[in-house]
Amino acid sequence: MYRLIILFCGLFSFIVGEATVSIIPLPQKCVERKGYFRLTPQTTIVISDDTEDLRNAVSAWNDLFYMMAGASLKVVTEEKLSDVISCKLTSHIKNEEGYQLDISSTKVQIKAKTSKGVFYAFQTLRQLLPPDIEGGVRAGQDEWNIPCVYIEDYPSFPYRGLMLDVSRHFVDKNDVKRYIDLLAFHKINVFHWHLTDDQGWRIEIKKYPKLTEVGGFRNKTIKGFMWNNPTEWDTNRYGGFYTQEDVKEVLAYAKTRFVEVIPEIEMPGHCLAALAAYPEFSCSGGPFEVEGRWGVFNDIYCTKEATFHFLTDVLDEVMALFSSPYIHLGGDEAPRIRWRNCVHCQERMKQLNLTDESELQTYFMGRIETYLNGKGKKIIGWDEILEGGIPQHATVMSWRGESGGVRAAKAGYDVIMTPNTYMYFNCHQLDAEETIGIKKRLISLEKVYNYHPVPAELTDKEATHIKGVQANLWTEYLTTSRDMDYLLYPCMAALSEVAWSNQKRKNYKNFCIRLDSIKKHYDRMGIFYCGKDKR
Repeated sequence: MYRLIILFCGLFSFIVGEATVSIIPLPQKCVERKGYFRLTPQTTIVISDDTEDLRNAVSAWNDLFYMMAGASLKVVTEEKLSDVISCKLTSHIKNEEGYQLDISSTKVQIKAKTSKGVFYAFQTLRQLLPPDIEGGVRAGQDEWNIPCVYIEDYPSFPYRGLMLDVSRHFVDKNDVKRYIDLLAFHKINVFHWHLTDDQGWRIEIKKYPKLTEVGGFRNKTIKGFMWNNPTEWDTNRYGGFYTQEDVKEVLAYAKTRFVEVIPEIEMPGHCLAALAAYPEFSCSGGPFEVEGRWGVFNDIYCTKEATFHFLTDVLDEVMALFSSPYIHLGGDEAPRIRWRNCVHCQERMKQLNLTDESELQTYFMGRIETYLNGKGKKIIGWDEILEGGIPQHATVMSWRGESGGVRAAKAGYDVIMTPNTYMYFNCHQLDAEETIGIKKRLISLEKVYNYHPVPAELTDKEATHIKGVQANLWTEYLTTSRDMDYLLYPCMAALSEVAWSNQKRKNYKNFCIRLDSIKKHYDRMGIFYCGKDKR
């Protein structure tokens, strides 16, 4: 009985009081024990199955250990009794991403249903080690103590995402891979890659080379905030794009981090970069230029037949690259004024007996969805796709608050919650007068942390359609990776706990205590996070 009381008190301390073991996101169960496991370059990693996936699950952590210790741990399949990190796949773990981590003074035991669970166990092990594990400067020692704990862990939601906008400001492929590393560190499993918009087309399409030759660059960019009067311009040519080989490189890297990459190809709006390259797919015929302002613009794709041939050609090349079952089609902020005055669009509405242009957008999205479904893909769209009727099998990404997600879930559609009042990370974190982010928009770390993706008005059955949560980083006002880091972190840590941890066990005060330890890892990673220095 006395031992049980001690264990309970240790667990209670981990959840509510001062955390002596600092793990983010908070595990479902963590029992602290006395003692340490002594990790040295002579420690061996034993894997139960010699597969590529399981070796990937081990190697990302082992590569970090090499940077810290100057030597990798030997990986074998033969069992050892001590001084070992044992990785075993077992059907006894029910969740596809779940794991057990049992650290005693003689060995570390990891059990998981899949290699992904093993990978996440190693991310937890990474946080239990000193910040030296993050590299930078090799540690001047040859052994490290890992506290003895027993952890049972699994995510609360299967979809845990971050969207990165690379259209407004381009992000180099090496920085993209760095962001993927940091997603994995936080157990975020989806990278939503916003590749096209009015301000730039960022992915090579070989059948339509002008999409990147013309659409990948703009001749001027607005300076300061979009509502400044008078408008000032930076007239330097700006842009960039990813070749298909670049994309393959990023996707191969993400696979080793167990991160799914979902591409977004915007339609029918937010397409001026494409129309600058191929104006024949517009209603008016152009000419157009790649947009240097931020906002919403009236020219969108026309619904004539040639446009659909163009878009399906583009999507064929996108599908050949991306293994994700999802393609994000945007669907947001598409003014329909050009359609109202377009002979082709009005004739299309007449043929289909449509009463207004919102129904024409539903036809547009539904037609592309049917094409993608025939290729084995599903679509995601921003919540504007609800207007005029929901496409047949779409997943709705609710960004204009939660109402769109509620409506979709009640109608039986899957939903990803990403309300702009909680999950837009391009806003200020500390105060509304900061210089990085959307002017006078404040979303604090605590507000992010306290968000719960399942609205109270949903029944238990309806709530099963809430597949997860995503944060978005729009880059209109973010020109460097340093600026992006400042707004992403530590909000990313709060997001990870929203998406992974049990809502009933969350505690903001305890989170902040654990975050102090995680920030030391950030420091070694070279992250310029919000609060690191005064801006």
